[in-house]
Amino acid sequence: MAQQHLDPTDPAAAEVTGDALAAYLRAQATEFLRALRLHRETGGHTAGGAEESVDAARLLRRSARRISGSLHTFRPLLDADWSEEMRPELAWLSGTLGLEHAYEARLERLLLALHRLSGATTFPGQAVATAGVGSVGATASTGDAAAAGAAPAPLKAALENTGGPANATATAERGNLTVGAAKAGALLERQLTLARTRAHSTALQALGSSRFHAVADKVAVLASEVPLTPAAPTTDLRPPAAAAEERLTAAIAALPLVTAGHPYNAEALVHGLSPDPAPHPQDGPWHQVRLLLRLHRYAQEALHGGNMPVDVRLLAAGRALNRHRDASEAAAAAAQAARTPRIAPATAYALGVLHADQRHEVEAARFAFQQAWQKRTVSTP
Repeated sequence: MAQQHLDPTDPAAAEVTGDALAAYLRAQATEFLRALRLHRETGGHTAGGAEESVDAARLLRRSARRISGSLHTFRPLLDADWSEEMRPELAWLSGTLGLEHAYEARLERLLLALHRLSGATTFPGQAVATAGVGSVGATASTGDAAAAGAAPAPLKAALENTGGPANATATAERGNLTVGAAKAGALLERQLTLARTRAHSTALQALGSSRFHAVADKVAVLASEVPLTPAAPTTDLRPPAAAAEERLTAAIAALPLVTAGHPYNAEALVHGLSPDPAPHPQDGPWHQVRLLLRLHRYAQEALHGGNMPVDVRLLAAGRALNRHRDASEAAAAAAQAARTPRIAPATAYALGVLHADQRHEVEAARFAFQQAWQKRTVSTP
């Protein structure tokens, strides 16, 4: 597998010092302040509000992530106390602002998957009335009188029946899925819409808090003055950037890429049957690689400034890891919904099929990452 590594000892490579890091951080701080001004001008009503406000929140997260990532990668070149105080605050801000969008995207992903799996002509959320559920806010219909805590059993049965050979019950199973999909869609919409509303309120409270104003004040100072160490202006940035790349490649080497080459990972599916709502144990290392890939990309941005070349390999790998994250979180949401007490077997069945579908998406994303990362670079003569 051919990999491109940044060689800090290459005499042909131009030295990049702490001054470049300072310029990069000032640029990101300026972007942060510009996004904050746009957010205030639009009133901050991101939930169903103006597109400009949504873009402003996204740009705030984007610049906060880049500043935080750079403080992590290049911390030897920055004032230690300032950096250690700033990084967790930026992580808090980015995470808080990202929750609302995450819930919205997760709901859309799950409803589209239900629509695709059920083969219904109407969107699951639109078929609520005909399925016996009066509104999105209803917890269950009269027919959803299953015993509390009974969800894991039908969930298990549903998952065990997916992927099997066609048989005489295929039509009946599709009918059950179509009926259950409407109720499952209503349940997911109720749960995730509530979560999104709460996330929106939390974000608004955060943006009006003294904690956020303290972060904004420090970023405003950063836009004009970067707290570098005395030696930073003459220190080469390439060794810490290379260390970030090495951490990424080491984490990727530890991934089960052979397992990712299989179209069906039964172990990953079986874990979803458990009543334990803990995150899937196979997903953690992949999420970590996604974080390290971001840090590597941000380090390259700092090295190249505004002239960073497009790395198709990194872009494809990043897209695959984003898809992996989205699918794994969607699968967890489907499993969590299936644990809701007093839901009908058809509803639990639909959620089980949905969970299985999203775990298959997880495996497909891992395979796509494998293909992107292990692709050899073709050199032209």
